[in-house]
Amino acid sequence: MKPAANSETNSIGVTMRTIQRLAALCLLLALALAIPQPAKANLGADKIAMFPKDIGEFGYADLKKARALTWFPQLQEQLLPERFRQFEKFLAATGNDPNSQVDEIAWALVPEGMTAKTEGVGSDAVPNGEEMVGIAVGNFNQDSAAAYFKKQKLPTSTVHGYTLYAFGTGTGSSDLFFFFVDAGTAAYGHRSVLEKMIAVHFGDEDGLLRNDKFFNLINEANTGSTVWLVTNPAYTRLAIQQLAPEIQQFPEAAKLVTRMQNSLINVDAGSGLDIRIQAICGSTDDANVLGQLMQAGFLYKRYQAQKDNPDLAQLLDQVHVTPSGDRVSMRTSLTDDQMSSLIKHNTFAFKM
Repeated sequence: MKPAANSETNSIGVTMRTIQRLAALCLLLALALAIPQPAKANLGADKIAMFPKDIGEFGYADLKKARALTWFPQLQEQLLPERFRQFEKFLAATGNDPNSQVDEIAWALVPEGMTAKTEGVGSDAVPNGEEMVGIAVGNFNQDSAAAYFKKQKLPTSTVHGYTLYAFGTGTGSSDLFFFFVDAGTAAYGHRSVLEKMIAVHFGDEDGLLRNDKFFNLINEANTGSTVWLVTNPAYTRLAIQQLAPEIQQFPEAAKLVTRMQNSLINVDAGSGLDIRIQAICGSTDDANVLGQLMQAGFLYKRYQAQKDNPDLAQLLDQVHVTPSGDRVSMRTSLTDDQMSSLIKHNTFAFKM
């Protein structure tokens, strides 16, 4: 996800386009809502434990639940991470139907060219590139995939006994790979991060469970929602810059952004869409200021959308922004009719 350029037409508040962010998901930062969180987690700790320790964003989507929604087939091309869509197409070619055999996905982004200092609180640096790794949970035919690669003479390699299948030539720096962890789990992404995932499995590297603060936030978000997302300080700054580029014109507001810590997003789908976004700020005062900026942004964006996208304008009118302690909570919901109209307007389109 690349930082957006300043423009007089951009809103000082939340827009409806990207956040990468898959993801998952400036879309989710752009809409907002607080809903009672179910008590039961959806992604198992054993799956979370597979991921490397140092990541910038972690996301999850319950595709089995989402596919039961009448409007999901039209939404998925706009919402799902582009790299997962590539994986779906490639998986289908191997004789594994992603629509019936993939129930859940989870993904992580690892920013490139950043250090622990520039990623953390107090920096104004944002990611300008990243590698990704993800898992698909379902029921897979490993023999079918192996036979397809052998017949097509496509490149494969072996790491710690796992066969890595290449999307492309298998030698390009941007090539994606996937491998079957077992019959119920497939991992996909850039090779270097996939190899770290394998190293975590064999105990050669620390996993995400060792990242105490980030793992605790994942547990907070992982409460049964259809889609959820957690970001570190660097990706939180990037989201704010994308959604509110003019904020950088105000010195005090720009300092506020450098003190941002994390964000959590929960989206529940049923007879519509319910969304809750929490931005974790550096202090209570910062949260109060950010809340005021967000409220002003919603008003401005609503004015912009009234003519070309009245359903979006109506949605923005329903958003509630509430500072509480060091957090800002944003809340709204959409009906099925609103979802259908917003999808027609390509509201949820974004690039990963």
